[in-house]
Amino acid sequence: MRVPLSWLAEFVELPQNFTPDDVMAELVKVGLEEEGSHGGDIRGPIVVGKVLEFVEEPQSNGKTIRWCQVEVAPGVVNGVVCGARNFFEGDKVVVTLPGAALPGGFEIAARKTYGHVSDGMIASSRELGLSDDHEGILRLSTLGLDPEVGTDALELLGLNESAAEVNVTPDRGYCLSIRGIAREYSHASGAKFTDPATKVSAKAGSGFSVQVQDDAPIHGVPGSSIFTTLGVSGIDANAAVPSWMANRLKLAGMRSISIAVDITNYVMLELGQPIHAYDQDKLVGGITVRRAVAGEQLQTLDEKVRTLHPEDLLICDDSGPIGLAGVMGGASSEVSSTTKNVLIEAALFDPISIARTARRHKLPSEASKRFERGVDPEVGPIAAARVAQLLIELAGGQLNGVGSSYRTGLPKIEIELPFAFASELVGVDYANQQILDLLHQIGCELKVHDDAVTVTPPSWRPDIRHKTDLVEEVARLAGYHLIPSRIPVAPPGRGLTPRQQFRRRALAALAGAGFTEVLNYPFYSEQQNREFSQSPALRLENPMQGDSPELRNSLIPGLLQAAARNLSRGATDVALIEEGSVFLPAQGNATTSLPVGNVRPSSDQLAELNASIPVQPRHLAGVVLGDWIPQAPGQQAVQSGYPQAILAVEQITRAAGVQFEIRQASALGFHSGRAAEVLVAGEVVGHLGEVAPALTAEYHLPRKVAAFEINLDALFAHAPEVLQAAELRVMPAATQDLSLLVSLDVPAADLIAVIREGAGDLLEDVSLVDDYRGDNIPAGSKSVTFSLRFRAADRTLTQAEATLSKDAAVALASQKFGATLRA
Repeated sequence: MRVPLSWLAEFVELPQNFTPDDVMAELVKVGLEEEGSHGGDIRGPIVVGKVLEFVEEPQSNGKTIRWCQVEVAPGVVNGVVCGARNFFEGDKVVVTLPGAALPGGFEIAARKTYGHVSDGMIASSRELGLSDDHEGILRLSTLGLDPEVGTDALELLGLNESAAEVNVTPDRGYCLSIRGIAREYSHASGAKFTDPATKVSAKAGSGFSVQVQDDAPIHGVPGSSIFTTLGVSGIDANAAVPSWMANRLKLAGMRSISIAVDITNYVMLELGQPIHAYDQDKLVGGITVRRAVAGEQLQTLDEKVRTLHPEDLLICDDSGPIGLAGVMGGASSEVSSTTKNVLIEAALFDPISIARTARRHKLPSEASKRFERGVDPEVGPIAAARVAQLLIELAGGQLNGVGSSYRTGLPKIEIELPFAFASELVGVDYANQQILDLLHQIGCELKVHDDAVTVTPPSWRPDIRHKTDLVEEVARLAGYHLIPSRIPVAPPGRGLTPRQQFRRRALAALAGAGFTEVLNYPFYSEQQNREFSQSPALRLENPMQGDSPELRNSLIPGLLQAAARNLSRGATDVALIEEGSVFLPAQGNATTSLPVGNVRPSSDQLAELNASIPVQPRHLAGVVLGDWIPQAPGQQAVQSGYPQAILAVEQITRAAGVQFEIRQASALGFHSGRAAEVLVAGEVVGHLGEVAPALTAEYHLPRKVAAFEINLDALFAHAPEVLQAAELRVMPAATQDLSLLVSLDVPAADLIAVIREGAGDLLEDVSLVDDYRGDNIPAGSKSVTFSLRFRAADRTLTQAEATLSKDAAVALASQKFGATLRA
C-alpha cells in the first residue's frame, strides 16, 4: 500500500518536515513492513510561464518547431524551443528551467537546438509524471487553473509530494486505505486521528430495485449482505481531473483515467471501500446479484470475454450479466466520455467467493484485493456519498434521488477475554487497565465484569474473531519489544529419525555421484500425469494455472521439463534428481466442506477430513542425458544411459542398507525392451530404463535419456532399524570369470541369484560384465559373462577352492536353466 504523505496528513497529525522513512519507522512498530518510498524524484526550478508569442519554423527533417517567447517571471522572458503545437499565445504553461530535473533523472539545461539556445522546456503532463497523456504540452487552463506567472508549479500541481509504501498482511485488509494507515500511525505515535468516514454523511436514494438471489452460497454465506446504490445526474464526463487528485493517485500506484473513474478509485484508496460506477442510461431495469449459470459469458472492462463458473457471483440487470461482483465491471455499462448520469455502487461481498473468482479468471484487481481481505460493512453508504460529493464538486453533477439500500442482518460478535489470558499467552505482565486502554484504542466496545471483559470488535476489523486475536492486538500495540526472548533448549537424546538419516544419505550419495538436486512444482497437466503412471490423478478445485490442474503422480515428467529447460540454455550434459511427494487418491471420499474456524471439529469431521487426504508417498527420481564423462585428452566421452540409472539405484539402496535386483519389464513411459523393475525382497519399489523416444521428442530432448524412480516409503519398509557397516575382510581374494550359454529369455538377475546360491558362502561378490549375442553363439542363445570374487574369512583361499565353488554354481545353473560353459 502506497501512502501519499499529504493525504495521510489530512487524517492524522504528522510532525513538521516528516519524510516517508519517518512514517515507515512508526508503522513498523505496529507490525507493518516497510517497502520503500516514492516521489521526490522531481526538482525545481519549475514555474508557471505565459506564452507571449511564437514563430513556427519548418525544419529540413520535415518537422516544424516553435520558437517561443515565454514569460517565466514578471518581466523575465526566456526563449524556448518546443515541438508541440497544441498551445496558443497567452496560454499559461509549466516551464522547467535550467537546473530542474524531471522523473526518470531527466536533467534540464540550456542547450542549442534547431539554431536557437533553448533556455528551458515547456512540459507535458507525461513529462511531469501527472498522467500518460503525451499529446502535447500541459495547458493549465484545461485544469481550471489561472495562476500568476512565476508561481512555483511544484507546489501548485502537488509535484513535490512523496509517498511511503508498506506491505499489508492478508489479515489486515483495513490497512489497504489511507483511513486504515492513518489509524495505525496514530496507534504507533499517539498522534491525533480523525476518521475520514466521520466527515461525510450517508445519502439515501430510492426507486432503484436491488435483489440478491444467491441460491448456492459458498460455505453457507450469501454472496452479498450489503448493497448500496446512489444516483448522480448531469456530470461532465470530460471534466479535467484536478492535478492534486491525479498526483495522489499516481503516488498511490494508480494511473489517472477519467474524472468519474478517478473519483471512485480515490474514494476506495481513502476509505478502503471498493466502488463501481455504472452509466445509468445503459442499465436495463434494476440490479440482481446472483450466481452464474454454467457456460454464461461476460465481457469485462479489459475487453476480454470470459466464460463463467457456477460459483462466480454476478451483478446483472434485465439484459444479463453486467459485472463480476467485487472483481471487475462489465463493458456494457462502462462509464465513458458521453456519460451524463452515474449510478454509484458500494457493496459488501463474501471474501471467499471473491477470492475464488479472481483466481479462477486470473483477474486480480484493487477491488478484489480488498474484498477478499474483508471490508468495513459500515463504510459502504458513506463511501457512496463521498463519491457523489466529489462528482458534484468536480464534475458538475447533482444528486437525482435515485438509489437503494439492501442490507441483511450481520451477526454481532462478542468475545470473552479473561484478563490473565494475555499474560499467560505472551509472557508479559499486562495490567488490566492497560489491556482495556489498548482494546479501546483500536475501536472495541468493552463490558468489564469480574476478572474478564466482553469485547465487541470494531466493524473495520473482521480479522478479530477469537480471544487470541485480541491478545495479538494487545501485544502489538504495547510493543513487541516487551516480549522476552529466550532460546529454547532442545531435549537431550534426540536427533534425526532413521528415515531422515536414510534420506540424507541417499541424496548425499547421489550428489557425490554427480547428480544435481532440483525442486519442481507438483502441478501437472493431464497429459503429464499419464506419461509414467496409470494411477488416477487428483484434480485441484482451484488450480494456480489452468493448464496444470492436477497433482503429480510421478516425478519424472517434472524432471524432463527441467532437463529441457537446462538444455535450451546450453547445458548439454544433465543429471538431475528430485525427492518429493506424489499424490494418489485416498480410500475415502473427498470432503465438500470445511469446518468453521476457531471451533474444534468433531471426531466424525476429523475422520472424514483424514480419510479424504490423498496418499502421499515420498519418491526419489532422476534423469540423465548427454555425456556422463566428457571427452578429454586420452579419454573418450562416455554417454549417459541406463547404467547411470542403475548406479543411482545402487546408491539409494546402499544408503538404506538393502540388496536390490533389477528385472526386465515393460513400464509406462519407458523404451520398450530397455526398462526394468527394481525389486527389494521380491517387492517392486521402482523402475528404471531409457525414456520412450516419443516422449523425449515431445520434450525436445535427445533420443537417449535415462530415468529412474524409486518409492522411498516402500524401500524404507525393508530397511533395517540400525544400519551396520559391512565386515572388513583382511584375507586375500581369489577372482575368476564365468561365461555361460543360456537361452535368450533367461534374465541375468535370475542367473546371479542361482550363482550366489550354488557357490555358497565363499562367493563374496558377483557382477555382470558382458552380454554377447553375436557370431559363434547358437541361435536363440546368449553368452553371459560374470566376474566372481571369492574370499574366506579365516584363511587364504586357493584357486582350487574357488574353482570348486564356481563349478557348484555352474551345476545349479545348468540344472535350473540348462546353462552350459562357453568354450
